[in-house]
Amino acid sequence: MVNETIMMGHGSGGSMMEHLIDEVFKAEYAKDELKTSDDAAALDLVSIAKTRGISGNFKVSYSTDSFVVTPQFFPGGDIGRLAVCGTVNDVSTAGAIPVAISVAFILEEGFPIDDLKKICHSIKDAADEACVEVVTGDTKVVNKGKCDGIYINTSGIGIIPEGVELTARNIEPNMSVIVSGSLGDHGITIMSQRENLNFTNNLKTDAAPLNHLVADVLKAAPHTVCFRDPTRGGLASTLNEFAQMSGVSIEIDETKVPVKPEVAGACEMLGFDVYQVANEGKFVIVVPESEAEAALAACKLNEYGRDAAIIGKTFEATNSEAGARVLVKTALGSKRILDMLVGDLLPRIC
Repeated sequence: MVNETIMMGHGSGGSMMEHLIDEVFKAEYAKDELKTSDDAAALDLVSIAKTRGISGNFKVSYSTDSFVVTPQFFPGGDIGRLAVCGTVNDVSTAGAIPVAISVAFILEEGFPIDDLKKICHSIKDAADEACVEVVTGDTKVVNKGKCDGIYINTSGIGIIPEGVELTARNIEPNMSVIVSGSLGDHGITIMSQRENLNFTNNLKTDAAPLNHLVADVLKAAPHTVCFRDPTRGGLASTLNEFAQMSGVSIEIDETKVPVKPEVAGACEMLGFDVYQVANEGKFVIVVPESEAEAALAACKLNEYGRDAAIIGKTFEATNSEAGARVLVKTALGSKRILDMLVGDLLPRIC
């Protein structure tokens, strides 16, 4: 390819676009389905399910998301890895085995093609790690100044085995709440890169595909009620959504919530509540108390769950006027209400 940057012709549907697709997208992550160049992927989900060890009836989990993070490259990842991991994790929260994703690009005229290749390589690596295949996609180019370099939309399909039903509506009192790792890593990483704040050289995004972790937990704790990735709005929004959906209150112990010292320090400096900071490689898990230790042990055996912790419990919402709520027990023994995020704490973190 002679061009060093994206040109309007790369979105024209002509030979320039064909070369871009062949030399960048297909060369990096295309497998059998994408190589057909059809306008839509034809997936034999029955056969795919059998290859994944699923027989009988099943449901399909489907999710879509768009990614506009800035900067596009950051410690531990980039917008490509973030896009794949985000969609894989959204599909997985339903207990599904993700099998296929689509990837659509909106590219700004002048965007470096070398950067696009790096992003596509990250897409390949993340998809391979998650054992999913990119089966279809799209490319659009807009005039310079009409897009901030690159935006990505991904959609994912997963297979939900018969009998698996994960939903926060099934949360009951006396269940345990687990987080799969330290909070706030992604949000503070993005903020530090965007504003040139040198909190630490070790801080990096936690973006990771968590479908294998979900499978590990479900195997160890088959009565797990739900999973949720605390992305925008962080843990606070996730727990409040749980309380609203179930009508059950939740209390967490801040001394048990894993937070890296550099993240805690950055939040204190910036005036952020770490519970409201976004994560891209963590799950909140609700399980019966009888299976909590088994779920925790399964997390800790997975590379993305080594810092997992049981952080709280659910209890009956006794105040009918206030409804279900989320409380934090502080290190001093007092309690405070943990509210859902209002507004946008960190814009464009995913």
